[in-house]
Amino acid sequence: MSELPPQVQNLIAQLQQVQQQLQLVMTQRAQLEALLEETKQALDELQKADENTSIYKTVGGILVRESKDKVIKELTEKSESFDIRIKTLGRQEERLRERFAELQKKIQTLLGQQAG
Repeated sequence: MSELPPQVQNLIAQLQQVQQQLQLVMTQRAQLEALLEETKQALDELQKADENTSIYKTVGGILVRESKDKVIKELTEKSESFDIRIKTLGRQEERLRERFAELQKKIQTLLGQQAG
């Protein structure tokens, strides 16, 4: 088999780069989804707790007593932030998938022309 033309080699390099970016975005999104789920579970547990329950949160390496309302507010904001970031990564993932498919198609077309 003859060596691939420079144009095809360049497209393959781009394809590999897009694949790496896609894997990174997917990993980041999965991590954020896990954090979001953890935060939602913490919020659910806090909602169940009565007002007399002592609430503690970690600050650095220590636990600090905090009001239930303040912790709920902080966790809600954190949850909203995770949700926005997940949606952003989802859009980025979709664009990368489209770019990946586009590059694959170009490579296949060029290889088909070379073979024919």
